[in-house]
Amino acid sequence: MFEDLTDIFFDLDHTLWDFETNSALTFEKILARNRVRVELDTFLDIYSPINFEMWKCYREQKIGQEELRYQRLKRTFDALDMDVADVLIHRLSQEYIEQLPKHAHLLPNALEVLDYLKPKYNLHIITNGFQEVQSRKLKGSGIDRYFDILINSEMAGAKKPDPRIFRLALEMAKADPGRSLMVGDNLQADILGAKQLGMQTIHFNSNGEAGHDFCKIIHDLIEIKSLI
Repeated sequence: MFEDLTDIFFDLDHTLWDFETNSALTFEKILARNRVRVELDTFLDIYSPINFEMWKCYREQKIGQEELRYQRLKRTFDALDMDVADVLIHRLSQEYIEQLPKHAHLLPNALEVLDYLKPKYNLHIITNGFQEVQSRKLKGSGIDRYFDILINSEMAGAKKPDPRIFRLALEMAKADPGRSLMVGDNLQADILGAKQLGMQTIHFNSNGEAGHDFCKIIHDLIEIKSLI
């Protein structure tokens, strides 16, 4: 189905790195350490959709990095009707960034698929995540050895789906877009963004997004082995 490939670009969070599990473990630690009295599941039920929406605003350049980090916590505590001082919100925000990459859970079959692909293709990462965090996630989970380059939105001065980040990734990898494949979990950012540059795409639908006809959809990374 995918022919003449030389380079495969992966998104990181929700695609290879198990963001939900690692984030939950991080909050469990920092909320307890700061004596924030809230049930973890209750907190995450509110926080997760707010965080998703804040990242959407960040991709669309409606908010900046610091506002994203603050607002996702502020809005969560407000929704929980908890009076949490700004100084504590900022402390939690900083501790979250520091602690998150220390957790190393990957999504099912990530290592098996990377082991399968590495001898055959050049592998790379394209991420909207923060530069200070993403490289530590790769190293902490032991998958940095699989990838030749890591491109993030801060390096590119643009966030997926902006074509500039994909163009920079292709230039740095010295890759032909027509012989390159993007694998990611977000239809708008990863799939439609990559298709603008003429890249082939696989949508790893780990977030339960609606079906579509833009490209092949998979629900488990192991399916890649039967496609490539």
